[in-house]
Amino acid sequence: MPTINLKDFYPWYTTDEYIEISEEVAEALLADKRYEKAYWRRVYYNKAQYSLDAGDGIENAALPSGLSMDAMIEYGLTICELCRALNSLPDVQGRRIDAHYILGKSYKQISEEEGVDESAVRASVKRGLQAMKRYLLTASGLGF
Repeated sequence: MPTINLKDFYPWYTTDEYIEISEEVAEALLADKRYEKAYWRRVYYNKAQYSLDAGDGIENAALPSGLSMDAMIEYGLTICELCRALNSLPDVQGRRIDAHYILGKSYKQISEEEGVDESAVRASVKRGLQAMKRYLLTASGLGF
């Protein structure tokens, strides 16, 4: 079984953490990494070829954003803190918040997938968001 470093694949890991995974998962992670690199090479290479009227959004990815360096650093730190807060939750709450807010699934879809009542999912997500809020306030020094 191959061993991977989670820090190479997930931005919220700040230290090296190695795990063993199956061949299929390793191949999927590496294929995704190659696809992402190829995408950014295409964006960079073709940046001058696209019309700003095309409406496909590639100009937004290729051109530098209007944010200052300080704003970009602050945005990156905010994303990292949110990821840490999400990882601080129990597995069930983290999975449900991820499914609802990041994957865009409804409470009903999540409850059907997990075989639980919809109100349990809704309550779990609400408690998870409160726990994330407490974590972020504590991490920022504004704790209770």
